[in-house]
Amino acid sequence: MKKILSIAVVALLFASCAKEELSFTSATYEKKSTLPCKENCTAATLVIPVAENAGIVSDSINQTIFNTLRNIVYFGETPSNAKNYNELVDSFIGSYDDMKKKFPDETFGWEAKVKGSVKYESDSIVNIELEHYTFTGGAHGYSGLRSLIFNRQTGKLIPNDQLFKDRNAFKAFAEQKFRALYKIPSGPINATGLMFEDEKFHLPQNIFYTDKGLLLYYNLYEVASYADGAKEVLLSYDEVQPYLKTK
Repeated sequence: MKKILSIAVVALLFASCAKEELSFTSATYEKKSTLPCKENCTAATLVIPVAENAGIVSDSINQTIFNTLRNIVYFGETPSNAKNYNELVDSFIGSYDDMKKKFPDETFGWEAKVKGSVKYESDSIVNIELEHYTFTGGAHGYSGLRSLIFNRQTGKLIPNDQLFKDRNAFKAFAEQKFRALYKIPSGPINATGLMFEDEKFHLPQNIFYTDKGLLLYYNLYEVASYADGAKEVLLSYDEVQPYLKTK
């Protein structure tokens, strides 16, 4: 009897641990304007990774992803005050409908697209990539990539500064690699037409863990013009290992 009871307890503990193992599914939120439209109709489509099975860890990850998208998918001077994804797409479409009613002769439609995915996972981190595009008029829309790196055990966002043992040492190393890749001679970093602030190299806002190495990704306008496009540098884990705190 005791043996059977022990086996049951072990099985229960195993099931409890399995239940709390962090995993991800995907959810899609879509909406189109109901106003008459022949082409380039206004629409919003969000494909979002959803963390599951890990209680407050999942909740923390999901809330951070949502808060990030609230600062991407909106029109106006301030982000939407939406409380969920349905309200977020409703707000975007509603802003277009309001504009169209005020300016009925405007012929262009708006678009918001987000495709989120789990870029990289390890025992210690989860890296979410948000590929986004928005167009609300003008010569062209704005596209970019956003990196969210989470502590897998806590669900808390890891700031870029906390990825490295010595941020300044890594920055100096990254600058060497950046100059070599884009053939920038010693001297002012903007000598070839780049737009680093104060003529000084800086790390990008978005850093990705990938299967091939650590990716430094500069979005449009971050350090170069729209015509020059995004800039990126892929560094192998062998060469960045001495600098990394978060592996």
